Amino acid sequence: MAQRDEYSARHLSVLEGLEAVRKRPGMYIGSTDSRGLMHCVWEIIDNAVDEALAGHASNIHITLHPDDSVEVTDDGRGIPVDIEPRTGLSGLEVIFTKLHAGGKFGGGSYNAVGGLHGVGASVVNALSARLDAHVTRGGKVHSMSFRRGEPGTFAGNKPADVFTPAEEGSPLQVSGRAKRGLTGTTVRYWADREIFSPEAQFLEQELVDRARQTAFLVPGLRIVIHDHRGAQHFEEVFQYDGGISEFVDHLSADAPVTDVWRIQGHGAFTERISVEGVMTDVERDCEVDIALRWGVGYDTTLKSFVNIIATPKGGTHVTGFEQALVKVFRKVIDSNARRLKAGNDKVDKDDVLAGLTAVMTVRIAEPQFEGQTKEILGTPAAKPIVNKVVSEALEQRLTSSKRADKQEATGVLEKVVAEMKSRIAARQHKETQRRKNALENSTMPAKLVECRNKNIESSELFIVEGDSALGTAKLARSSDFQALLPIRGKILNVQKASVSDMLSNTECAALLQVIGAGSGRSFDLEVARYGKVVLMTDADVDGAHIRTLLLTLFFRYMRPMIEAGRVFAAVPPLHRVEIINSGRQVNEVRYTYSESELVALLSDLEKSGRRYKEPIQRYKGLGEMDADQLSETTMDPAHRSLRRIRVEDAEAAERVFDLLMGSVVAPRKEFIIEGAAAMDREKIDA
Repeated sequence: MAQRDEYSARHLSVLEGLEAVRKRPGMYIGSTDSRGLMHCVWEIIDNAVDEALAGHASNIHITLHPDDSVEVTDDGRGIPVDIEPRTGLSGLEVIFTKLHAGGKFGGGSYNAVGGLHGVGASVVNALSARLDAHVTRGGKVHSMSFRRGEPGTFAGNKPADVFTPAEEGSPLQVSGRAKRGLTGTTVRYWADREIFSPEAQFLEQELVDRARQTAFLVPGLRIVIHDHRGAQHFEEVFQYDGGISEFVDHLSADAPVTDVWRIQGHGAFTERISVEGVMTDVERDCEVDIALRWGVGYDTTLKSFVNIIATPKGGTHVTGFEQALVKVFRKVIDSNARRLKAGNDKVDKDDVLAGLTAVMTVRIAEPQFEGQTKEILGTPAAKPIVNKVVSEALEQRLTSSKRADKQEATGVLEKVVAEMKSRIAARQHKETQRRKNALENSTMPAKLVECRNKNIESSELFIVEGDSALGTAKLARSSDFQALLPIRGKILNVQKASVSDMLSNTECAALLQVIGAGSGRSFDLEVARYGKVVLMTDADVDGAHIRTLLLTLFFRYMRPMIEAGRVFAAVPPLHRVEIINSGRQVNEVRYTYSESELVALLSDLEKSGRRYKEPIQRYKGLGEMDADQLSETTMDPAHRSLRRIRVEDAEAAERVFDLLMGSVVAPRKEFIIEGAAAMDREKIDA
């Protein structure tokens, strides 16, 4: 027992060099799944982008090969190949084999970059079954290969080929000649499948999105993606000269309240760092560049970057930005409270961020990040600098006397005040809207047919089209857990209407009140009064239009219901076929849900020699069904079919609805002209 509990220095493990990376890869790349695999790609790409940021590269090529390898080529200066004096190794070998080594630690080679920890290339090398690096400098092509971080030579071109470790001295080889003045770096590596999980794979769409994002952030940089893995080679090119202003236009989905505003500035700060072992105060400069615009929606899209590295979890720069927004808007609204009818209430951060699309970048030499994945900026000085730059520029814009600026400022100020009023009204709604007992039901809309069950998870709200369908649905429903809310025809088009118009609309207000969880940003899924909401409309063009209107309302103001998978569309049948049975057998009834399904059924009946009653009943609306038919086909959980509405469905519906019913006419005109030739006049219900 005493020996088992013994603990001394000889029990300690000391991991040398890249051995630590292979032993604990999660510490360096976050995980060993697809996310970690992609993180390795970003490390190599970011090194190439840093050359572009420094003004030495203008082209980056990323190639996915069929053999599961990735190749990144840039036309930058090329990794140094001369001997590094302290180690006696070539610069190339130092960068790929030594942790915390590189040209980004204050040596003057880079000013503001993304790969700042000096572990990116060496970590990728350690986690690769093979890595080949080729550097073009001084009219020569220098090459070196590695196996799991160890330099050496391969007998062939594959990771599985015989590998000979390098002996003493640098194994750097001159593998060819290059034109004078031509420089650059090519890195090709094969991820070590002993480290990464079998399911890990390169995510093509994520690579495309990241390449597009980087091209936005580095104006003029040309990034080309080659995917040679499939039967057909895929290639996509990204280059944007407008920078983050074009990025904001790309991200914006809703109609604009303002044009894209550009805010730029900088500030200096002092930072204490270690220089050759001595703590020294150095002067730093923080450059701030922000593009932003407000739209008519309430969703916020805020992308933040530090030296082109995304910080999805924010940090000090985002905190400074948001604090400046709230401070300036409160100040300007307070000084114009009477004109804006703002009252004594104060706007908060959510009111200001509603409908905002913004891309913010800060450039700092040697920024402090929280962890190797660099998702949060920790440099304290960024907060006051960003706050000051944004406050001054935004206040100047909102109080400008120029005609165009004044019009846009009025629009965004009115929007923020409307969001504040909507938030307060929604909160009051939420406070009063809870599942009521029998004595309190009078506060709900009179047309709501409530269910008896108080268990939210099992309760269902059917939104039915018109009073005729309501009468049948009352008889068809299970009153224990199915509630009904009729709507009269087509509800308000919330794609074009303001928040106040939506709240004042009878049908929209009734729906929000019945669901009882608020609207927009203040929507609280936890207090929604029903576990499922089912849109039950007629199986015709008008029914589809009403369903689209309802989906637009849910997508814009009650999106958490869709994201939680609690919104469904009923699937009522189109046809009722009564199959005649011989003798005294009761005739069989079959329902079909499309023309093709009906044709297939009738064909099968003819082949088998069975007869059916004619004419076949075609349901033009839910009101044509009797209660038994409606229950059996559409409402009874044992027999019905429901289509779960996903966020992608709602987004597609909103895009189509914006095209067909939005305020911008030109795209709609083009759509009608393009589709006119394919339109079948026989299908027009006129």
